[in-house]
Amino acid sequence: MLKQTINTESAPKPIGPYSQAIKCSDLIFVSGQIPVDPNTGKLVEEIEAQARQCLDNISAILTAAGSDLRKVIKTTIFLKDLNDFKTVNEIYGSYFTNTYPARSTIEAARLPLDAKVEIEAIAAL
Repeated sequence: MLKQTINTESAPKPIGPYSQAIKCSDLIFVSGQIPVDPNTGKLVEEIEAQARQCLDNISAILTAAGSDLRKVIKTTIFLKDLNDFKTVNEIYGSYFTNTYPARSTIEAARLPLDAKVEIEAIAAL
């Protein structure tokens, strides 16, 4: 099994002992991305901006790994408040076309840095 760590300055640095992503064989496992702007290191505020920032961070990591959002197979969305589902769902849908990835959405009591949303992904090369 060939395992490679993926890191890019185009996405926020991990806030703990984990990698932005791991490439293993033909798959990329992207760690949960919270809505931190990699340029400022700060959390963006509103749920719409947070959803976009999470997906932009995932996109940057996938690009660094040699993939992109079109090759995402599975995502998991963690929401602080499931009442934000519709808003996040609309933004999420604008990032993916044609074949949507498999997905789970979970309400979480609390997310790192008190984010409103966190998204993780698995993609192919």
